[in-house]
Amino acid sequence: MDSSDIIAKLKQHEPSILGREKYREYGVLIPLIETEQGETHVLFEVRAMTMRSQPGDVCFPGGKMDGYDEDEQQCAIRETSEELGLDSSAIRDVFQLDYLISESRIVYPFVGRIMQPQQMSPNESEVERIFTVPLSFFLHSEPEIYQVAYHPVPEKDFPFELIQGGKNYNWNARSRDELFYQYNGNVIWGMTALIINHFVHLIQAADKTRTEG
Repeated sequence: MDSSDIIAKLKQHEPSILGREKYREYGVLIPLIETEQGETHVLFEVRAMTMRSQPGDVCFPGGKMDGYDEDEQQCAIRETSEELGLDSSAIRDVFQLDYLISESRIVYPFVGRIMQPQQMSPNESEVERIFTVPLSFFLHSEPEIYQVAYHPVPEKDFPFELIQGGKNYNWNARSRDELFYQYNGNVIWGMTALIINHFVHLIQAADKTRTEG
């Protein structure tokens, strides 16, 4: 096979994330609600204590993509509709934010407006309770930031003899920021805090651009 054949084979390739087939993909929604006073609030869920994964944690509506979802946005809308007990038509003006990759997951966050919040009837099997936080709180509050370090631990039969330095190989330990927001006794942290922080930064950057322009 010569180089021309190789190039011809690659012409139709659509670049993606290397190893994407090994990741689980999720769609989540930041639900925005307008109060009677005209103030925008962000809605959060507290996961039911009966959930196998992260019971009692604060999160956004969302979940894993399945075979019925056409794309990530439809997944986020479907999961939000199911968890909040809303018709999907009540979820409007949905826009995608930056997606993130974490361990074995790819998470696609969206933001959208809940048009009939009084009709919400959260699914008790998944949602312990819901609460809202004024968007202004996030716009004027910086999160607490703590470092979490990750150290590689090779398995017992790892072939140290094949790498330079053997058992003394200088592994690159890594760390990441864990963000925390606290509001009225509710703790918002982890991926949920990261997503809301990203959303707020997008708003602030857009405001700055508008002001400078």
